[in-house]
Amino acid sequence: MGSTEADAGKIVVSDDHHCFGCGRLNLYGLRLHFFRTSEGVMAPFTPEQRHEGYTGVVHGGIITTVLDEVMAWALYAEGIWAVTGDIRVRFRRFVPVGEATEAVGRLERDRGRLIDVKGQIRAADGSILASATAIFVRVPGDQAEAWRARYLANAV
Repeated sequence: MGSTEADAGKIVVSDDHHCFGCGRLNLYGLRLHFFRTSEGVMAPFTPEQRHEGYTGVVHGGIITTVLDEVMAWALYAEGIWAVTGDIRVRFRRFVPVGEATEAVGRLERDRGRLIDVKGQIRAADGSILASATAIFVRVPGDQAEAWRARYLANAV
């Protein structure tokens, strides 16, 4: 399989786990893929009908999950393993079922144990559909190393 420019920034996540956001074994999960970009990390997301809340509109909990996941992977791409301590989501416009979007996440400020992160879900035209700010909390070094070995198929 030849490498493409898009594949060059791909973060290769292990495919043998059930994480709702990125796991390949979770039949009901989002199965997101992540790519390093100049902004941080990007994940393409085309919501399906199974992600629906109101007819034709993606459920807010799914939007929150996508934002949480892309912000977490923005940290992992920097070698930081952390969990969500606080997340605030702003829903700007409906996210329509079936339309391609991209989620982006980036590290804003590393305060040691606490890390400020931002995320957005954008429509194909670049308009912001939802945004989030979060505070992530670093996990202890031994936990970070265990998760790194468990969830990354390549070195970050």
